[in-house]
Amino acid sequence: MHATVRHLHRSDQGMPKLPVSSIDVQVEGIVGDIQRDRRYHGGPQRAVCIFSSEVIDQLRDAGHPITPGATGENVTLGGVDWSALGPGTTLTFDGGVVLEVTSDAPPCPTIEAAFTDGAFKTIAEKEHPGRSRLYCKVITTGTIAVGERVAISTAARA
Repeated sequence: MHATVRHLHRSDQGMPKLPVSSIDVQVEGIVGDIQRDRRYHGGPQRAVCIFSSEVIDQLRDAGHPITPGATGENVTLGGVDWSALGPGTTLTFDGGVVLEVTSDAPPCPTIEAAFTDGAFKTIAEKEHPGRSRLYCKVITTGTIAVGERVAISTAARA
């Protein structure tokens, strides 16, 4: 299975994440990307947050004002069956970066502006399986660029 990097985001002030053309990925996370509350975001097991452009499109079609990066993801991928991804899934980027999905990324109120009536739990894995953002750890560091292809080796979603 393959995907394409549609959007990349980072912010030196937490939220919102701002669009960039490339990101430098290290074991602790994205260079220049800040998380306000490190108890819940960032660190080696949550170094990179990924999301699906198709899920974003579905949410927008349902009336939510969501845009890429609005929910704090660093990498927005397109062209993949998002519901097939889960812990253990490996993403190998053409440029050499390798990520492994560690968990879903539970939503919090800081992203409620991306949803009609603040319904941020619309992307909660427990309530809407297969629509959550995902956290990844970094297996191989490097740079990811918009437009890059990604080979995906899936693990069964729990």
